[in-house]
Amino acid sequence: MKVLTEILKRKYNLNSVEEISKVVMDSRKIEKNSLFIAINSGNNYIEEALAKEASLIIADNYSGDNEKVIVVEDSVLAIQELALQYRNELGVKVIGITGSNGKTTTKDIIYSILSQRYRCKKTEGNYNNHIGLPFTILQLEDSDEIIVLEMGMSSFGEIDTLCKISQPNYGIITNIGDSHLEFLKTRENVFKAKSEIVKYVDSDKLLVCGDDFYLKSLNSLTVGYGANCKYQITDFVDSDNGIELTLDSNHYNVRLNGEHNCLNSAMGIIMGERFNLSCDEIQRGLGSLNLTPMRFQKIEKGETIYINDAYNASPISMRYSLETFDRLYNDRVKIAVLGDMLELGEDEIKYHREVLEKANSIKVDKIYVYGPRMKKAYEILEDTKLITHFSDKEQIKAEIRESFPQAKAILLKGSRGMKMEEIIEG
Repeated sequence: MKVLTEILKRKYNLNSVEEISKVVMDSRKIEKNSLFIAINSGNNYIEEALAKEASLIIADNYSGDNEKVIVVEDSVLAIQELALQYRNELGVKVIGITGSNGKTTTKDIIYSILSQRYRCKKTEGNYNNHIGLPFTILQLEDSDEIIVLEMGMSSFGEIDTLCKISQPNYGIITNIGDSHLEFLKTRENVFKAKSEIVKYVDSDKLLVCGDDFYLKSLNSLTVGYGANCKYQITDFVDSDNGIELTLDSNHYNVRLNGEHNCLNSAMGIIMGERFNLSCDEIQRGLGSLNLTPMRFQKIEKGETIYINDAYNASPISMRYSLETFDRLYNDRVKIAVLGDMLELGEDEIKYHREVLEKANSIKVDKIYVYGPRMKKAYEILEDTKLITHFSDKEQIKAEIRESFPQAKAILLKGSRGMKMEEIIEG
């Protein structure tokens, strides 16, 4: 990280500093020659960082006199400013991805495709906010060419902040859904907040879902199933083995399921085309895809297949998961285990009731629900013959074991706070 080291020397008027080899915010990950950025409680670990021979420390609460510690007014602002300068001096191409659903999967797909030719980095885990995004940028190495950044938000102004830090060259808005209604109140407001990325990206480098009511109104590239889309998906097939699709007269196979993941894949394909990758390179990227866990992740335990889609949930992502589950594994017992959706505001019970009505309409043998919101929705639902509410996840596990010893497929879906993946045996 010679470029970053030189930036630090100039920015803070340092006569000399050991070359930075790693940037960390967690003191447990400090190694020799690390840059440690002490944010919030991280200021309590400055002495530990010095003992571990960090090259440099940026902190906003330090009263000592060690020359390795740079004291700033605000560590969060410091990491944002440093990330912007580093991004600009490296000259990497930045792809920013926002949307209500599908951000992480789309990010993983684009990264896998572009990595077939370019040196790339991507957002890891949930580092998609005003601290995580600049930290991700600071993971870049001097030889990297592209970074794929996930941009999360829960209120107005947050996407704008992330764009100011990252200065995206390309942008993607996956869709507009009902996430964050507790804070933003209406889907129109969600659209306004997500579309803050628009002013940072040229229209011919902004890709959106053209089937989305709000997004199709933007001056941008559109992709979707509708004939009005610039890039139209055709010949879509979904099976236990994955999906197939045709885009721009080229046929592709992806080891994912669902119309929503077909759309996410199409966005990755188009981005590969924008970076001049061949069809073969794009297909290799799709074939070597390594998804972030808990996004319709298939886990086999004996004769049981768990579909772990439990990273998060909203009304639209619940519908996507249930519609996809409807088409799969119809040669065995199928159980949908659904947990509460959080941050939906005053109409949350209505959204939960609609999810249960959708679950009742698909090919499924049993529906188990967990959480107080699901319970309230269950109690006002007219048709509950397939549905059982449980207040304990261990009870759900026991019911599955005792009632269905045969081969089965189990869908797990709920908001992150519900931790539905805990139902997986072993």
